[in-house]
Amino acid sequence: MTAEVQQLQLDEAPFADQAAWPARWILAAESGDVVGFRLRVECSEAGEVVVHVSADERYELWLDGDLVGRGPSRGDIGNWSFESYRLLLPPGAHWIAARVWSLGDDAPLAQVSLGDGPTFLLAAESVRGRLPALDTGTATWQAAALPGHGRRPKGDGYGCGARHVSDGRTYPWGWQTGTDDLEWSAATEARTTSGRRLLVPSRLPAPAQRWAEGARIRHVTAHPAGEPTHHRVVQPADNLDDEARDWQRLLDGTALSVPPGSCRRVLIDLDQYVCAYPVLDLYGGRDAEVRLHWQESLYETEPGAGKGHRDVVAGKLFGRPGLEADGIGDSFVSGGGHEQHSTLWWQSGRYVEVVVTTAAEPLTITGLRFRETHYPYEDRSRFTASDPRLAHVGALAFRTLQACSHETTMDCPYYEQLQYAGDTRLQCLIAYAVTGDDALAQQALRAFAHSQNGNGLVASRTPSRRSSPIPPFTLWWVAMVHDFALWRGDLAFVTELMPAVRAAVEVHQQSVDDRGIFHALHGWNFTDWVPGWDAGSPPGIVQDGEQHPDWPGPGRGVSAVLHLQLALVARQVGELESWVGEPDASARYARLADQLLEAADEAFYDADRGLYADDLGHTAFSEHSQALAVLAGAKYGEPALRTMLLEPPVPLARTTVYFDHYLFEALHAIGRTDVLLARLDLWFGLLDQGLRTVIEHPEPTRSDCHAWGAHPLYHYVATLLGVRPTAPGMTSVTIAPQLGGLEWAQASVPTPHGTLHVRAETGQAPDVTAPPGITVTTTETR
Repeated sequence: MTAEVQQLQLDEAPFADQAAWPARWILAAESGDVVGFRLRVECSEAGEVVVHVSADERYELWLDGDLVGRGPSRGDIGNWSFESYRLLLPPGAHWIAARVWSLGDDAPLAQVSLGDGPTFLLAAESVRGRLPALDTGTATWQAAALPGHGRRPKGDGYGCGARHVSDGRTYPWGWQTGTDDLEWSAATEARTTSGRRLLVPSRLPAPAQRWAEGARIRHVTAHPAGEPTHHRVVQPADNLDDEARDWQRLLDGTALSVPPGSCRRVLIDLDQYVCAYPVLDLYGGRDAEVRLHWQESLYETEPGAGKGHRDVVAGKLFGRPGLEADGIGDSFVSGGGHEQHSTLWWQSGRYVEVVVTTAAEPLTITGLRFRETHYPYEDRSRFTASDPRLAHVGALAFRTLQACSHETTMDCPYYEQLQYAGDTRLQCLIAYAVTGDDALAQQALRAFAHSQNGNGLVASRTPSRRSSPIPPFTLWWVAMVHDFALWRGDLAFVTELMPAVRAAVEVHQQSVDDRGIFHALHGWNFTDWVPGWDAGSPPGIVQDGEQHPDWPGPGRGVSAVLHLQLALVARQVGELESWVGEPDASARYARLADQLLEAADEAFYDADRGLYADDLGHTAFSEHSQALAVLAGAKYGEPALRTMLLEPPVPLARTTVYFDHYLFEALHAIGRTDVLLARLDLWFGLLDQGLRTVIEHPEPTRSDCHAWGAHPLYHYVATLLGVRPTAPGMTSVTIAPQLGGLEWAQASVPTPHGTLHVRAETGQAPDVTAPPGITVTTTETR
């Protein structure tokens, strides 16, 4: 019989308080980057136990040589996650082991640590049977620094941490089951760090995992051993056709032999954007190195030319022009035996470059696979429409959502892997509309609330070891709370967040002058990646002060975009207060919104042009101001947006991928979803360019996979089909389809009460099937 494992989701800590935990944090007597902890357990009878596990910074938990899980889910010192696993142990001997690592400044930016080296915690609750003690600090856990682990540079993925070296010559194979030859000693209590972390359950489900399929070999060539590859153009004439077929068979499961004293460069196209742990099986070939590097796309050779068509590899570089060293990836060195290598953290992209360099012996590669991982979102909407391109864009957008969703939401998996409030708001809306899953959203809402500092601002990104203050993202976090209340309900949870919501609006209200005009708070007032705007800050805002590594410097000034954003969010907070039973506070925030809108009409509305200006001098105009004027309920908002759509009398800065969401919201408000469909040309163009995910901003883009660009999925449901909650928890819903020229569209919408089915055809009342608990109001499809 073999042991069985199940990961659990807990809402509360298993013990009365932090001091009541039966376990203590432990460490190794002689530490290193990577440390192993293990315990041999003798079970006289079958037993069942729940173990609660955490580490600083990261752990892998193993049972009898099989991987149980990874963690802890990312958080901060005051909210340090643990995972819980149910173990079913048959009679006999078992090994429980953990590989724990701590990389200091080389760790990902989103990985927080006390900085005292690898430490580990496991607390056990017996469920059935008589089991020996398992708790760290009580049971006799062994510990040893694990050799065979090294670091490689971060490369362009500056936020993602150091890359990995796995050296089979020194790695202690079999250490998880006691068959290694390391010298182990008893683990000791980490007395200086015990109790400094506030332990909380992660509340997240186990990640989705599967083997990536469909990978194909695009190029194989001989390569000079030891030379870099970033400057070598992929030339079809150099391709070794026979060997390429052998490499393809390797991907399909057939072993491959690489002769001694040779070097090969192999280009793999995964045919999809993946976040995955590479798994490499080797035999023989001691001292051979297999290097795996990752790219989202290959690059054109001319600087500034970008990436071109993403399906094309011929005549392109594996890495952007101007690199001084090869890019992002890991290295695996053979120790000469039967070995399975992988990495400590997943990698991401579409293309993988393999460089194999053998020494005096032939190397047999018996397997090369990629274990995908992401948050277990499932698209339950099944949206289809008369224009089939929308479904294709939907698949591309959902893949983007998956790739940017893990233990936290992420802006992008390739460069930063950071949870930004502005990005996260859109990711959560998408998740509500098409998955019905809100666990990752609740994680984010809590994380930003916990990050709030004394002045009322929440961190623009959290968790993060470096700050990057973006004041507008504090307001988008407040809007996230409003979104959650409408789409998911749980007003008890919303009530817990309201003190932070009030403090966030209060700090902005303090910056409203006697005329009712809002003055930007100090920080990076990022709004959108608009060409010509100063670091994404709208006109009227000046970034000054000393340059910061992660933001352009303190901002100051007045912007209609930021002013109208505050008016919009103040109105939303008024609604939140009414929902949580605070009518006086609701009226107060409604008055603030009215005051801001009155001031906006006076200060920013340009009657001669029929538009809202971005600045007090009326020298700049943008789609952003017109869209926010509509959403905030400004007096001239709708006519200004209609003027913008006709023949605007002055040039307007256009919204880009991120802020297109707010433009689409405004187009819904005035019934012009035909314009929305026209603006989807950017997304249709991604299909034509071979992309598998949505880009960060219009070409030439940095990131090929950026979470905020997945928002069309939300608008399929909420805008084209017009499914909008009008009361908390979707107890009341309006369905007012605006097909914008489509003949028909249909989708299933997950709600807290069950699935809502909608089919709309132009000129007809929508066909709706609603679960009990929802009051539905419909209007004829336009």
